[in-house]
Amino acid sequence: MSGLAGADAATIAARVRDGDATAADVVDAHLTRIDAVDNRVGAFCVVDPQRVRAEATGIDARSDRFALPLAGVPVAVEDDVALAGVPTGHGLPGGEAALRDDALVRRLRAAGAIVLGRTRTAELGVCGFTRMAPGAGDPVDIALPASNPCGAGAAAVAAGMTALALGRDGGGSVRLAAAWCGQVGLKPGHGTLPLPGGAEERWFGLAETGLVARTATDVALLFEALSGTVIGDLAAVGIPRRVVFSTASPAGRGRLDPAHHDAVRKAVRRFTELGVQTVDADPPYPTGLEREWTRRWRAGVAQEAADLGVDTAALGRRTSAVVRRGRRDLRRERLVPGTVHTWRDRMAGWLDGGRYDVLVLPAVGSRAPAMRGSRPVPVPYTQAWNLAGLPALVVPVRWGAARVPVQLVGRPGSEPLLMATAACLETP
Repeated sequence: MSGLAGADAATIAARVRDGDATAADVVDAHLTRIDAVDNRVGAFCVVDPQRVRAEATGIDARSDRFALPLAGVPVAVEDDVALAGVPTGHGLPGGEAALRDDALVRRLRAAGAIVLGRTRTAELGVCGFTRMAPGAGDPVDIALPASNPCGAGAAAVAAGMTALALGRDGGGSVRLAAAWCGQVGLKPGHGTLPLPGGAEERWFGLAETGLVARTATDVALLFEALSGTVIGDLAAVGIPRRVVFSTASPAGRGRLDPAHHDAVRKAVRRFTELGVQTVDADPPYPTGLEREWTRRWRAGVAQEAADLGVDTAALGRRTSAVVRRGRRDLRRERLVPGTVHTWRDRMAGWLDGGRYDVLVLPAVGSRAPAMRGSRPVPVPYTQAWNLAGLPALVVPVRWGAARVPVQLVGRPGSEPLLMATAACLETP
């Protein structure tokens, strides 16, 4: 049926619940879209149309489909999320077929969602962007200039191949991808959502399950299904009473593109119009924050390679270098155990002391760089919040014809407030 591929999740679920469309209609529209554009976007590594159509038939036969929050909504999951009977990838070739679905997948299906397939990821997730198979180029959002790199899940959402996507955010991958694709991306607080494989933590506490959608409302629907938290109407959650904004780099380096500087200012103007008190103040970023994040990232990749029994000789040059350095960090015991808690307590104390509900800062430092044959431009605005374990959300600020992303950060447990805050920025 027309209008289903590219529709937001809330609209799709409402149409399926109301009987205006079936889950079978939804998957047919999205499978057709995948066939039409994924040869250019390169988002998916696994799609099984037969299984997907069988899932849709099952949704249409459920007696409770009229109450399912994600009735018939298509979701793409990253390559390391287990689907029963499908080899798990981790961005690597081969792999054994999973015996059972991940908890994330089970919760999605319980809410009525349909898992379309798995999206590509870099080897062991080491990059904030995603490369396709050798020689095939990089996945790009076909709705944006072809030079825009992005994670495959965000590309799939932006290109209308799925309504929702899950990915790994260990230093900003989900948020950066959402930012460059004009989508909403959420990294929940530490331990809020299950991790693939039932892991208690990944990358020494840095990596979380991240969510991508077209709107803040859609992210809230997905977050509810995965966390069990009842949020309801974001308008009823309310907006912050007092926000603090800053354009300072957490890493203490990097030049901020004027467009992203202006996006923060535009967000502040929007808050002022809504009667929210705004304060200009820089967070107390500690010296060495980026170094501490980098060591955990490298050590986490090395540990994951060891757990998977990966032959480093078969890895790409960049990935194998990360693994080697991570092993060295582990041998030399360079990870300071209390750093994460110290930084989290420091930020929470700063927010509490200023009575700030939400911190507004840039999502990225520059326009998306061309990825074909080039290295990505360092973007130092996201990693701090993985290290602190605080929830962070990226949303495009709509101001006339412009749509430039900003990042919102809050206290532990403030995900609903961040989503409600994002919703008020989506409407000019």
